[in-house]
Amino acid sequence: MTPQYKIGDSRVIESREGSDGVSIRRRRESPDGKRFTTYERIEKPNLAIIKKDGSRELYDRDKLLTAVRRSVGKFFESEMEIDQIINKVEDSLYALGENEIPSRKVGESVLDELLERNEIAYVRFASVYYEFKTLDQFVEAITAAKGKKSS
Repeated sequence: MTPQYKIGDSRVIESREGSDGVSIRRRRESPDGKRFTTYERIEKPNLAIIKKDGSRELYDRDKLLTAVRRSVGKFFESEMEIDQIINKVEDSLYALGENEIPSRKVGESVLDELLERNEIAYVRFASVYYEFKTLDQFVEAITAAKGKKSS
């Protein structure tokens, strides 16, 4: 059985910013000389997402990450780029200063980030988000995106 240590029993050997830019990676050494790594992330207050049907659920970063990755992942060169999008979306949501956010705001924030980075990814995500049923809806989304980009 592996001995369990409290973080306070270990000493920090090295600290550096995590690859995501918002966490800290620390190399530690236990009293018996074994080394291990911990990651620290600033804990933000819980956000409740108000869904279309009026129900509420806690904001789940992994759920948003999965949705974005599934709809537009192949249009980006790395997972880090998708992580950066999610980080920006989270920042914009927390900047609202609200404890409850309509799901519409989350989707719009994702769309804003995608429009800045990749127009095709924007249209793909919009088609899922707005549940397009016709080609005219695609054309409207493209026209709206062009209008937002030029302003």
